[in-house]
Amino acid sequence: MQQRLPSLLDRPIGFAHRGGRAHAPENTLEAFELALRLGATGLETDVWLTSDGVPVISHDGTFRAGLRSRHVRDVPRRSLPDSIATLEQLVDRCGHTYHLSIDLKDPASGSAVIDVLRNAGGDLIERTWLCHPTFSELVALRTLHSGVKLIDSTRLDRIKEGVERRVAVLAELGIDGLNMYHTDWTGGLTTLAHRFRRVAFSWGIEYDRHFQAAYRMGVDAVYSDWVDRMMDSYRAELGQPGL
Repeated sequence: MQQRLPSLLDRPIGFAHRGGRAHAPENTLEAFELALRLGATGLETDVWLTSDGVPVISHDGTFRAGLRSRHVRDVPRRSLPDSIATLEQLVDRCGHTYHLSIDLKDPASGSAVIDVLRNAGGDLIERTWLCHPTFSELVALRTLHSGVKLIDSTRLDRIKEGVERRVAVLAELGIDGLNMYHTDWTGGLTTLAHRFRRVAFSWGIEYDRHFQAAYRMGVDAVYSDWVDRMMDSYRAELGQPGL
């Protein structure tokens, strides 16, 4: 059996991607609730801002209005269909006892997300991971809250300067970690990220052998549509999950 490399986090996170869309319609409150019942220790979602500055949950930021497709950023919250929930509704429905990974689809949404989580009370904001494909967009958010986590979401072939240089820069800027597709990671790269005290997150995992490989190379979080598979593999490799 391959020896498991250590993670940086004491308890690696199992994120339900868009609420675990293999089990329920993605990015719905029902999906998030079900994911937690299935054992996920984290929820992942995407956030856009409406025209009146409300953070809402949607992957591509569009919705149907009659025969037209409209973008959430072009309308106020009251004009959106009920199927598009707000971030505030997610927290109200699901509480605070999980990790929350948010893809910031709108560059301006970070401060609004932090405001919602701060006003919600509890300590969820300390377990929130804000992700963006351009890590320089995240730097200013560090000044808004010292506890929120910031993650560079990218692919290995986009890191032209090399992973060692990238994680060194992330450490200098106060960006907490690197999120890449699961086939981009190796045990050597997770060890490199951990040497700079940056977490290694791995997305797009669907099959048992890939969960097993990710856990054994020491990643700090996995993302999957299949919450049941994710957590079964978690227990087999790591024992009982927790915060």
